[in-house]
Amino acid sequence: MIRILHAADLHLDSPFAALGREQAAQRREEQRQLVRRMGEICRERSCQLLLLAGDLFDSDLVYRETAELLRDVLGSLRARVFIAPGNHDPWSPQSLYATLRWPENVHVFRSRAVEAVRLEDLGVTVYGAAFPDAHCVGLLQGFRADPGDAASVMVLHGTLGDPASPYNPISEAEILESGLDYLALGHIHRQELRRVGGVTVGNPGCAMGRGFDETGPKGALYVELDRGGCRAEPVPLGGRVYETLSVPAGADPRKAIEALLPADTRRDIYRITLTGACPPPDLAALYAALSGRFYALELLDRTLPPPELWRDAEEDSLKGEFLRRLKKVYGEAQTEDARRQAAQAARLGLALMEQREVPEL
Repeated sequence: MIRILHAADLHLDSPFAALGREQAAQRREEQRQLVRRMGEICRERSCQLLLLAGDLFDSDLVYRETAELLRDVLGSLRARVFIAPGNHDPWSPQSLYATLRWPENVHVFRSRAVEAVRLEDLGVTVYGAAFPDAHCVGLLQGFRADPGDAASVMVLHGTLGDPASPYNPISEAEILESGLDYLALGHIHRQELRRVGGVTVGNPGCAMGRGFDETGPKGALYVELDRGGCRAEPVPLGGRVYETLSVPAGADPRKAIEALLPADTRRDIYRITLTGACPPPDLAALYAALSGRFYALELLDRTLPPPELWRDAEEDSLKGEFLRRLKKVYGEAQTEDARRQAAQAARLGLALMEQREVPEL
């Protein structure tokens, strides 16, 4: 049996531009911890292969300590390591893949032409190719594994099922013709496992969430390959997660939020969106009360006004005329955003007319 750990899209040394300098540096250090954790999993599960399907680095701007850590961790493994550079970290003579002295157990694919590495002791052939640039197509086109292979796997960065993608689009027809046992993909940041004919196709998703479009726990895939077939399962890598939460604010937004929060959120990054019809919530006060419960917190007001906002719309006055016009805009709006803008305008105008403190919008 061949035991494989498959990971992709670590995006090491991401800038984390939305965070402050100190937190961004901490997040990059947490990314390096992912590398250490992958090494631990390889040892714990006695993996013979580690397949890294591209975008290990977020760009060609890589800190030296990151490169040295990756080199040292990979070199400490008994597993053979295969890297297929992707669109964020394509292979070029100037890339880290070409300039860093990699350990003997690490093989970096360097060409868009598929290369085969036969491991006679394991009875498996590992195929792979590299992005030579940020955009690349057709890496699997026309490929077929050697029918004499006892077992065959391929590591590749690419997009399954999107023929218009500039990031190596791969079709099910190409997979069916490939003759592979396992196709290890990267690029799409959500985890996926599927069977295409006799081929198991795995994508571990990104190793760490970096924004609210990458919510929830992230990880790698553990794969076992033998004559009985191919089996794969998710393996969590740990670390912070991004989460989004939609909360009907009601009369007490803080209480409503706290009722829906998990017990421990101190390590995580949350975006909480307040919804429903209610008076405008005080976001500054809510942030002051809740931010200590999170590593980072973002609050969004998507509430709509209660009916009493328009209570003076029938007055024969400038205020009444102002509210009638905005109420008409509100009623004819086609989207919630448009309704929200009309309501915000009404709140602001009323505050100015009544010489009240202008609400934070």
